[in-house]
Formats: sequence, structure tokens, C-alpha cells
Amino acid sequence: MMKKAEVGNIIEFKEGLQGIVEKVNENSVIVDLTYMENYRDLELEEKTVVNHKNYTIIES
Repeated sequence: MMKKAEVGNIIEFKEGLQGIVEKVNENSVIVDLTYMENYRDLELEEKTVVNHKNYTIIES
């Protein structure tokens, strides 16, 4: 079984997007994408939801 991220962890998902976990739900995490230096260039929403199966923990 894979380890679930915790609040404050930095995760990577999709092809190289990174963010800070703000909330852990049963099946997913809510991630703050403003952590990325190029956040503004990517024109993304500030937060997104990522299923536990779809990320790797970069930093605890």
C-alpha cells in the first residue's frame, strides 16, 4: 500500500506539477499550486484535488 501524503507535504502529480498538501480527504488531497515558481505562467487555479493514486510525495 502506498503512503498517503499529510498536510504540509510537497507532492508531484500529472507531468511535473507540484504543490503543498492543504487538506487530506479519504480518497484525495487538496493541493496549493502557488508553491511552484512558474505557477502564474501556467494559468492554473490556486488549488486542485488529486487522488491518492495519482501523486508521489517529494518532501515530507
